[in-house]
Amino acid sequence: MLDILIRVVIIAIALMAAVLLVPRVNFDGELWQLALIALIFGAINAYLKPILRALSMPISLFAMGLVGLLINTLLVLLLAFIVRQLEIEFTLAGWPPGNIDVDVIVAAFLTALVVSVVTMALSLVRRIAPGI
Repeated sequence: MLDILIRVVIIAIALMAAVLLVPRVNFDGELWQLALIALIFGAINAYLKPILRALSMPISLFAMGLVGLLINTLLVLLLAFIVRQLEIEFTLAGWPPGNIDVDVIVAAFLTALVVSVVTMALSLVRRIAPGI
């Protein structure tokens, strides 16, 4: 149970870093809403990401990992859509609502990149110093 809580906190920190670093990514809410977003993103990553990676394995071998970034971008878009249905203000270049355009895709890509890097760094720190 503690491991799940630590993962949610790591994802929440990574999402907050993305909100602070990526232009046109906005979160206007309270701390519990950020925790809920992190919990939803953790569930999306736990259930959908392995399926999508398995399905895209043949393409991934040729694209050298770029498919992984594409999958993460799609999962960030899915997260923004689901969170909007819960009436939490987490937007990517003003989406959702509206149409998906290049700005939205770039914001989702950069958010996925920041979340991946921050999550990887915090997970590495956690492995190096297990008491943290």
